Amino acid sequence: LQFFPCRFESESKAPKGSNLAMLEARFHEYQQKVVKAFYKHHFATFDRQIVLVDCLQPLNAGDEAFYDMRQALEQIMHSFRYGRSSFLRRLFSPKIDKVLFAATKADHVTPDQHPHLVSLLQQMVHPAWQTAAYENIEMSCMSIASIQATTSGFITSGDKTISALQGTTLNGEAMTMFPGEVPKKLPNAAYWQNSGFDFTSFRPMPSASDEPMKHIRLDKALDYLLGDKLK
Repeated sequence: LQFFPCRFESESKAPKGSNLAMLEARFHEYQQKVVKAFYKHHFATFDRQIVLVDCLQPLNAGDEAFYDMRQALEQIMHSFRYGRSSFLRRLFSPKIDKVLFAATKADHVTPDQHPHLVSLLQQMVHPAWQTAAYENIEMSCMSIASIQATTSGFITSGDKTISALQGTTLNGEAMTMFPGEVPKKLPNAAYWQNSGFDFTSFRPMPSASDEPMKHIRLDKALDYLLGDKLK
């Protein structure tokens, strides 16, 4: 199932025996033998799902990167749509009853921005939320960090006190900073022109070998997804 770039007119039908016709046949075979088999093998028995979304890196990279991330998320939601005509439902009868969308790297923004991060994610997954509600599927959004890499506090700038993060960058530099505000809603053109968001990657904080690593709301995420199973 090898593929290669091929020029074609979107309105025209691929001539029989052409490279385009061969690629179309290969793609159909890929869908039938690889994609469907993957979904059946991995998702047939799942009843809970978590979708991890990195909102911060695209915000840092600019509008094109953010648009690409939104498109990728929409494609994921399309694959896992829970409506009666969904791709999964055509393959088998899934039993998904709870989904968690998690905004990752919550430790890389100040705690006062965590609600903004959740609100932004809710905006992006709103279409899936509507479908899930119709299908009586429970859905939630949460900001998490599986490993906490920073500590939060406050710094004084002039006569103002602002929230800040303290951590060690990937280059080994100790840094105290305010990364900026996370937009509550989907960013418009004005946001990208005036954005002061500065996302910085940090190393995990050191910890003793016999101690668990610090996290942010990972326990709440697990409780949401599995808590009722353990009662």
